[in-house]
Amino acid sequence: MSVQERQRRLPQHAILDPAGVEIYAESTRRGVYAHASAEIFWQQRYCFLKDHGYILRPRYEPKWKPSWIGTAIHPAYCEDSVMLTHWQVIDARRQKEYELVAIKQISTDSQEQYIIQFLSTLEDEKKHAVPVYAILPDPFDPQLALMVMPFLRPCDEPDFFTIGDAVEFIDQITEGLVFLHSHRIAHRDIAFANIMMDAKPLYPNGYHPVLLDCSEDILQECTPLPRAGRSIRYYYVDFGLSIKFPEGTPPYAVGDVGRDAEVPELSPDIPYDAFKVDIFALGNLFRKKFEQRFNSMEFLLRLIEPMTRRQPETRPTAEQVLVEWQSTRAELNESLFRWRLGPKSEPAIERMFNDTVAVAREGIFRLRKLVGT
Repeated sequence: MSVQERQRRLPQHAILDPAGVEIYAESTRRGVYAHASAEIFWQQRYCFLKDHGYILRPRYEPKWKPSWIGTAIHPAYCEDSVMLTHWQVIDARRQKEYELVAIKQISTDSQEQYIIQFLSTLEDEKKHAVPVYAILPDPFDPQLALMVMPFLRPCDEPDFFTIGDAVEFIDQITEGLVFLHSHRIAHRDIAFANIMMDAKPLYPNGYHPVLLDCSEDILQECTPLPRAGRSIRYYYVDFGLSIKFPEGTPPYAVGDVGRDAEVPELSPDIPYDAFKVDIFALGNLFRKKFEQRFNSMEFLLRLIEPMTRRQPETRPTAEQVLVEWQSTRAELNESLFRWRLGPKSEPAIERMFNDTVAVAREGIFRLRKLVGT
């Protein structure tokens, strides 16, 4: 897009007066928009990744020059002003398909690489572990590798809207944990931040990989489509703390690690059952992110109570959790799935209005179903 075309799409306040142009030119000269040290790591690998079919954003080209230099455009409205927020991972495009991917630097001697490579050999719909397209040797550091994956969004961006959205999430994540444990893999860091989704069905026109609520050129806001009726796939990510236990060995580990600090048995030196830690962490996630926050989610208590018992040996296995969940799910009225997730913190008047809208929406759904449209 030319500078003139871009300026025509911008709001008036994005165009600087001469004094503003000089202010931001001086800021640029002082290095306000310069690469952070973590970004230099990726800029140095731009050509290597390009040779392997992956293109980083223009900001990381070896001879990058800020696109706002010589124009009156505010840097905040120029895509190449957007810096990385997670130093270990960068976005890129696959040259052939123009697919958005994520590239993560990992240690070559880590359990993470071993587990990811093992999982990548398994073809199963029940495998809700992040897919891996390639693991490239780092061109400069033999202790590092570059792992290429599909680009995923946080599982709650955008927010879950209906109870059915939450039910589908629980379906997949519970199934995925059974799969991991059946292959003797304990995740050991289950948390919302480590469960992500392929959100392409929600954003058919794409979105920016750092400014997630913006279009690719950051000039417009992105409005997601509803999750209901769309095939959203959820994945466990970040196997940096994970362990794959050999067959026939007890699943014991040590380490006061993981995002969930409420797991009671975690210890730096006393061994604990890593599978039972996963069970507690997932049950705690269901409790904090759904049952405690939203109305009409009491049915989850049948899962949460046994999963979060303080004595690990009294918690169910992943398989038992899945069986209990499937039984609970079968008892739910289908109309409940279309009901909105109403926050418990919602003021009464706001709740009444939103519930009225939800009732109207359900009435329209039933009418359409009745007349066959």
